[in-house]
Amino acid sequence: MNVTPTAPHRALRHADFPTLTEALDYAATGETGINFHDLRGKLTLALPYVELRAQALDLARGLLAAGLAPGDRVGLVADTTPDFVRAFFACQYAGVAPVPMPLPAPLGGREAYVAQIARMLGAAAAEAVVVSEEFEAWLTQAAAAAGVPRVLKLNDLPAGAEAALPAVGPDQTSYLQFSSGSTRAPTGVVVTHRALMANAVAFTRDGLQVTPADRAVSWLPLYHDMGLIGFLIGPVTSQMSLDLLPTAAFVRRPLLWLDLITRHGGSVTYSPTFGYDLCARRADAAGEVDLSTWRIAGVGGDMVRPGPLETFADCFSAAGFRREAFVASYGMAEATLALTMAPLGKGLSADVVDVDRMEQDGVVVSAGEAVERRRSFVRCGPILPGHELQVRDETGAVLGEGQVGRIFVRGPSLMREYFRQPEATAAVLSADGWLDTGDLGYLADGEIAPTGRSKDLILLNGRNVWPQDLEWTAESGVDGLRSGDVAAISQGEETEERVVLLVQCRSSDQEVRQRITDDVAALMRARHGLDAEVRLVGPRALPQTSSGKLSRSKARTLFESGAFDLVGS
Repeated sequence: MNVTPTAPHRALRHADFPTLTEALDYAATGETGINFHDLRGKLTLALPYVELRAQALDLARGLLAAGLAPGDRVGLVADTTPDFVRAFFACQYAGVAPVPMPLPAPLGGREAYVAQIARMLGAAAAEAVVVSEEFEAWLTQAAAAAGVPRVLKLNDLPAGAEAALPAVGPDQTSYLQFSSGSTRAPTGVVVTHRALMANAVAFTRDGLQVTPADRAVSWLPLYHDMGLIGFLIGPVTSQMSLDLLPTAAFVRRPLLWLDLITRHGGSVTYSPTFGYDLCARRADAAGEVDLSTWRIAGVGGDMVRPGPLETFADCFSAAGFRREAFVASYGMAEATLALTMAPLGKGLSADVVDVDRMEQDGVVVSAGEAVERRRSFVRCGPILPGHELQVRDETGAVLGEGQVGRIFVRGPSLMREYFRQPEATAAVLSADGWLDTGDLGYLADGEIAPTGRSKDLILLNGRNVWPQDLEWTAESGVDGLRSGDVAAISQGEETEERVVLLVQCRSSDQEVRQRITDDVAALMRARHGLDAEVRLVGPRALPQTSSGKLSRSKARTLFESGAFDLVGS
């Protein structure tokens, strides 16, 4: 079996279609497509877009024949499989809105997963859920709990149904995207075809500048916006061939990502910082890899950390990786996906700033050699064409460059609303179209440098303390700690807050545990001038979002509930 070709001489269109269905119609006129690989990286199916379109059309008629109507919502577990992709595009042609849902967490258990899916299905007012054999029992239970009237299997849909397909318009809902933090109160982002295609145009044409010679590679989960939009819909709308690796395969064997790039000449791929970090840690086992075709090494989905990325570049430069390929990006589900992208071919651009001035005055000042407390923030590029970005203070006044404030954005790819949640929508989306992202950052030469989430900011004795600073200090300065091992949270009321550091510890040796506790506390006093409570937790105990980044809000909830109390400090 051969993968679908890259087709460098194809007639490329950069997502300039009114709807996603028309984008797939056009992609089906060529020879490119999607290639699915298993947990060992072996090709299991090459699915040309022409075949995907035919299968999606047939399934779309089956969905309507099974009793669904245009406008209904359908839950789909977004596994990296041909069935999910077929079902997602079948929903588009049938005029129903798919609701991509996560896979079970490795350590979460059945009860927690069923409850999570039931909440999502209920929040989406789903009319059906499509199940696979693997998750049938769990999803059937979740559907019953949420009152979903139909549980469907793709293989059981009426074959050859002749139901008439509806006309799909730009202002119809394409899908509902639940944010990675959706847990107790899931919030579904309503994304229209118009917004989706506006974003696809912006990031394929203006951001990535996709060429006919490009080929996409991804291990990102398809229930997260960076995976679903960036590396399923993005390739379809720009007719790129795509090599997909299951997220679980990457987690177990990160170097499979580089192997796919090597074998098939991948040129466009993305990852949060931790993905590059995992590969760099295993660089000695990489074997013969050729990364010379890698044109865009995108970084997004979390704060961009220059240190691990530079280490990755050092490890793989001999294999043809160019550090100029790094492209830092910023975006969110409420904007479909991308909002900013750094200029291509320039690599990372970081500001080394005086942390004291940032904490005390909210201004960005370059840190001289004599400044002890310094921090690097990566610039994530200017706002994409057709969109606007402002940084505002607490009163709503627009700030100038080099001043830290709240990031607001406006443009054609923003969500229409949170599904059936008008109050939540009004809280973040103004009548004149400005979205409060909830993120903090500053502008430098027209580029945005995100500095963190406003809800995570710690107010301590008049200082604005960024939790990432504390986490990175501990992870880089204490032996035995890795990236992602520390969560900094605050407890208390207003200026009486105290800082708690939750630290993952892999050792049961009491001397080692005491040494880590003491070293972390000492570093906080020496580097940040604060007394922090250090609480050791078990390996893999800190919660993550669906995109693999630390969830401080969940960590805080677990801490306050006593979930970490069984692990002594």
